[in-house]
Amino acid sequence: MKRKVLIITLICFLTVCFSACGQNASDQQSSSAGSAAEKEHIEGFSISEISDDLFERMKAGDTFKDDCIVPREDLRYILALHVDKEGNTHQGEMVVHKVIAEDVLEILEKLYEAKYPIERMVLPDNYMADDEIMMRDNNSSSFNFRFISHTDDISKHGLGMAVDINTLYNPYHKFVENEDGTKEEIIEPATGKAYLDRSKDFDYKIEKGDLCYKLFTEKGFEWGGEWTDRKDYQHFELPDKITEKYAEEYQK
Repeated sequence: MKRKVLIITLICFLTVCFSACGQNASDQQSSSAGSAAEKEHIEGFSISEISDDLFERMKAGDTFKDDCIVPREDLRYILALHVDKEGNTHQGEMVVHKVIAEDVLEILEKLYEAKYPIERMVLPDNYMADDEIMMRDNNSSSFNFRFISHTDDISKHGLGMAVDINTLYNPYHKFVENEDGTKEEIIEPATGKAYLDRSKDFDYKIEKGDLCYKLFTEKGFEWGGEWTDRKDYQHFELPDKITEKYAEEYQK
C-alpha cells in the first residue's frame, strides 16, 4: 500500500514538473517573440543591399564613381521617414556603409518618432554628387565617394561612415592661412554664413545636448561641432580608429 502511494506521489510530482517546464518554455518563447517584435522597424524604415537599379542610379549620379574602391557589397540602402519643421512627413533615403546601417536607421527612427525636424533626405545623386548644391538645399546624406582634397585618403563620406544632417543650417567653417600670411574664411555651403552664429535660435539647428547630438554620440559618432580647429555642425562620423582600418583594406 505504501509503495502504491509512493508511486502515485512520484507520478504527481513529475506531472507538475513537466507542466511547469512546459509553461516556462512557453513563457520564454513568448518573451523571445516579444523581443523580436520590438526589434522590428516601423513601416517606412528599412535596410537593404544595393540593388542593380539603385547601383545604376548611383553611378549615373556620380556618388559611385569610376575610381570608387568601396565595394558595392559593403554599402546599404536605408529608407526612413522624416518630418520637416511644418510637421509634414516625407519618405527619405540614404546610402551608408554596412557597419553603421543599423545604428543610423535606429537613430532616424527615434528622430522621426520625436518629430525632430529634418527637411530633406535624398541621395546626393539627385544633385550629381555636388556637395555645395546639395548643402544649399539643406539635404541630409551620407555616402558620396571621394578622396580628401590633395591626398590619396578616402574621406569618411567616401566610406559611407559619416552622416550630415540639415546641412544649410549647420555649415562647415574654417580659417585657412595663405602663403602670404593672410587668412581665408571657408564656409560650406557659402549660403550658410547666416547660421554660423550659434547663439541665435533658428530652425534645423543642431546643438550639443539636443536629441540628434545625443543619439549619434551615444552610438559612438563624433560631432564636428565640437572640433577646435574647425567647425562642421552638420557632421557626425565614426572615429579614425574604426574608419582607418577599412580605408587601408580598400586601398591595398
